[in-house]
Amino acid sequence: KVEQAVITVPAYFNDSQRQATMDAGKIAGIEVLRIINEPTAASLAYGLDKKQNQTILVFDLGGGTFDVSLLEVGDCIFEVLATAGDTNLGGDDFDKVLVDWLISDFLKSENIDLSQDIQALQRLTEAAEKAKMELSTVDKTKVNLPFITVDKTGP
Repeated sequence: KVEQAVITVPAYFNDSQRQATMDAGKIAGIEVLRIINEPTAASLAYGLDKKQNQTILVFDLGGGTFDVSLLEVGDCIFEVLATAGDTNLGGDDFDKVLVDWLISDFLKSENIDLSQDIQALQRLTEAAEKAKMELSTVDKTKVNLPFITVDKTGP
């Protein structure tokens, strides 16, 4: 059973959002020991053993956000100097762009619009997320979804 936690929040969270996070922890029965910025958590992982001061740039690509933070790290100091980001740009947004491209490409090649087919959209979304993850480590990938839809002539 989890009784205590250190919770990370986006660097752009204001005091009321941080307090709401602490309140949510309390409601869940968890003693929140500390709230720390996500880029600070990343810098801790990077710079815990660093003795000399460094200025580092942390890129945080989440599901729905993309943040960039400038931090001072070293000698047990972890200070966020500046942060900026886009709350409408994240991994989910990349998935949507890929899905839209797959729909468009399929429409061009097969003259079938998948955009209103709920089952096809689910499969396309899963395939887009998988392709996005693969593209983190390779230069190209294939999306192969046999029988993506059915019309009056069959699959």
